[in-house]
Amino acid sequence: MVVYSFIYYDKFLPIMADNESPSIRKIANPAGLGLLGFGMTTVLLSFHNLGLYSVDSMIVSMGIFYGGIAQVIAGILEYKNGNTFGTVAFTSYGLFWLTFVGVNTAGLTGLTAGNPSSLGLFFAIWGVLTLFLFIGTLKGTRALQVVFLTLTILFFVVAIRFGTQNADVAYVAGVIGIICGGSAMYTAFGEVLNEQHGKTILPLG
Repeated sequence: MVVYSFIYYDKFLPIMADNESPSIRKIANPAGLGLLGFGMTTVLLSFHNLGLYSVDSMIVSMGIFYGGIAQVIAGILEYKNGNTFGTVAFTSYGLFWLTFVGVNTAGLTGLTAGNPSSLGLFFAIWGVLTLFLFIGTLKGTRALQVVFLTLTILFFVVAIRFGTQNADVAYVAGVIGIICGGSAMYTAFGEVLNEQHGKTILPLG
């Protein structure tokens, strides 16, 4: 007989039991992978917004593989764990990074590159989505709330940046992006280390 029960982080524990000796098989938490894919890619892109380097193959590759594909995988695993929020968030932001790469490499395919107005709307609509998801974090940890709050602000600031073409706004976006990506990395480290050690190594609130 197989019985499924919810535990912390909305993970399923399949309990494989016979008549005499039940055993428990724990399902891994994919949130660490998703948060690291998002956080590390965001930090690296934010260094670009600070003017340290241009969008190059490093950022594009991170956007495709770690920010993009890794987050989509994390979202699929959250689906298997019965976590609707994690599924929507990780899959959406994974596809955001893949879309962002497509926007920045459109010239290679002969498509018209995005203009400031369309890019402003692109980031604004992602800001709306993130604001909606931020509301969903209000019952979660403080660390996760910080990630989504700063990401909401970041999307709207980047939208303003493309609308105004102001270098100072781009710099502000870079600073907020580092805070946002860094908080996502911290949350991921907390998820992984706290579970590995069976106690609080990094407090998540």
